Amino acid sequence: MKLSRRQWIAGAAAAGVVGVAASKASLPPSSRGIFGVSDALTYAAHRVLLAHQPLAREFGRDMITPDFPVNGERSPGDPLYQQQRARKFADWSLSITGLVETPEDYSLAYFKSLPARTQVTQHSCEEGWSAIAEWTGVQLSRVLKEVGVQPEARYVVFETVDGWWDSIDMADALHPQTLLAYGMNGGELPVAYGAPLRLRVERQLGYKNLKYVSRMLVTNRVDNIKDGTGSNAYEAGFAWYAGI
Repeated sequence: MKLSRRQWIAGAAAAGVVGVAASKASLPPSSRGIFGVSDALTYAAHRVLLAHQPLAREFGRDMITPDFPVNGERSPGDPLYQQQRARKFADWSLSITGLVETPEDYSLAYFKSLPARTQVTQHSCEEGWSAIAEWTGVQLSRVLKEVGVQPEARYVVFETVDGWWDSIDMADALHPQTLLAYGMNGGELPVAYGAPLRLRVERQLGYKNLKYVSRMLVTNRVDNIKDGTGSNAYEAGFAWYAGI
């Protein structure tokens, strides 16, 4: 019997769930309860279909959106952040801890010293708008290699200056288009868009692309962090995994 595309995808999702269910740590943090079943199915289907790490679509610079919307705060009110901003982030640092060989605070200059990647991609917002921009930064996979990520690591957790936190699994963390971006449209990353460093996860919806990143934790579990859902976006009704 020939399967339709929809039946094939449904079958792949079911097979994926069986696979990830073998290890509780592999299930998405928001897979608990009745509504969590759909999260688990979506996550499993994407992990099966995207197993070979395909790239998100990239565009030419002529496709850049002239007025890229500002989502969230235009500038955090945190006093320390404002002091760092006044000094052009010369003394800013990102704390990287957890399952890494060299946990410490890394300066903006350090990230800029690593090989850079530039990509023009579409930001798809959960509120219904989309926009295209050019992002320049260091691949998260390169950062993880430099700090010596340990084999048992399964997630990377991010905290931000403006109080947000979220996490991604290692498949997205190691994807070549996942960046810690410090540049936008050929210049420095503007404050309104997350300066000095923001996360770009091109295969997930906009709310996963955190601005004002301040801390990064590499871990093998997230169910023991804060409320155990892997993200404070979950409290607002958003799924932990927002693949597109």
